[in-house]
Formats: sequence, C-alpha cells, structure tokens
Amino acid sequence: MQIEEILKHVDHTLLAQQATWEQIRQIVDDGIKYQTASVCIPASYVKQAAEYAKSRVAICTVIGFPNGYSTTASKVFETKDAILNGADEIDMVINIGWLKDGKDGDLLEEIRQIKEACGEHILKVIIETCLLTDEEKIRMCRIVTEAGADFIKTSTGFSTGGATFADIELFSKNIGPKVRMKAAGGISSIEDAEKFLALGADRLGTSRIVKIVKTME
Repeated sequence: MQIEEILKHVDHTLLAQQATWEQIRQIVDDGIKYQTASVCIPASYVKQAAEYAKSRVAICTVIGFPNGYSTTASKVFETKDAILNGADEIDMVINIGWLKDGKDGDLLEEIRQIKEACGEHILKVIIETCLLTDEEKIRMCRIVTEAGADFIKTSTGFSTGGATFADIELFSKNIGPKVRMKAAGGISSIEDAEKFLALGADRLGTSRIVKIVKTME
C-alpha cells in the first residue's frame, strides 16, 4: 500500500497533557502537508487550530477524555462547545462503569444525545477495549450501531493497552453496515497500519506514522 494512501486514514494525534500551542501547530502543519484524515488535539486548542488551519485539514477533538465518566450533560456541552469552536469531528469516551453495570440503555441514550449534538459532524465512540471482555465489546458494537454513531474506536491511548488486530476483527463481525472502525493506540509501524487497514479499519489514531514518513524524506 502506498504511504499516501495510509496517511489518508490517519488521525494525526497529540493529546498529551503537556502539549503546547507550538506542538499543536506542528501537528496541524504535518496534517496539512501529509493530507491526513484529521488532526486530533485537545479541546482547548480547537478554536486556535481551526483558525490557523483554515479548513486545510479536519480538526478532531476528544470529549469525556480519557476516563469517560463525566455526566451525559457535560459530554453534550463539550461536544457543542467543540463544534462551535470549529471542530469537524468528535471522539467520545464511553462510561465504562455503566457498561460493566449492564446499563446498556443509558449508554445508548448518551451516544444518541452526543450524536444529535454533533449533527452532520463525525462521531467516533471510544470503548477502551483493553478494559473489556469480548462479550462487552460485542455489546458495544450493537449499542454504537443502534445509537447512530459513525465510528467505533478501540482506545484512548491512555489506558493499559491499544488497538489489536483481534479487536478489529471482532468489531467487523458485529457492527452495523454504516459503522466504521478506528484503531488507535500502539500503532508503531507502517506494517501494523497496513494490516489494520486490510482488516477493515477506516481510521488510525496515531502520530507515529507521520513521524516515520518524515524520517524517510
């Protein structure tokens, strides 16, 4: 697979707590130069980044991040605020405790409300697969599908593990036809990226791929 094709699927990501505007601006510059699918950055930088990017690259941000246990009202507010500030895409973290408590209806309603707040903007639902059983992952595939979200996403990159090939294979067997998949966390090589895409992932959450490409120039 050509490098340019891989980059079209990359959400070039910087979500470190210590990220500065200079670092965010570099991420945006890289996203523009390499034509990545988006740049994924902290919400506090969305307005500045959107004004700087001038629609040359999609701006993605995260809500309820990284633990997911904010109230639904808080997440909805975060979503509306991010879009008002210029975000093109939203990545939300589910309430994992609710999933383990069997509160599937509450999870479904939360995702529905956030998708409603997104409108036509893309919503990706982070389920943090490293903390879930296969049965819980399958339930989330159903919930994400029924709630009308655009993507199911493996990981925040802030927990005990990232994307695995097995999780993408599991997703592909259990999501609805309109739901796409994002593999995030631990994607450290071109070979990994190619395999995730071959398995059906549509997005890759990583900054490593762009770094590798820059070393090849």
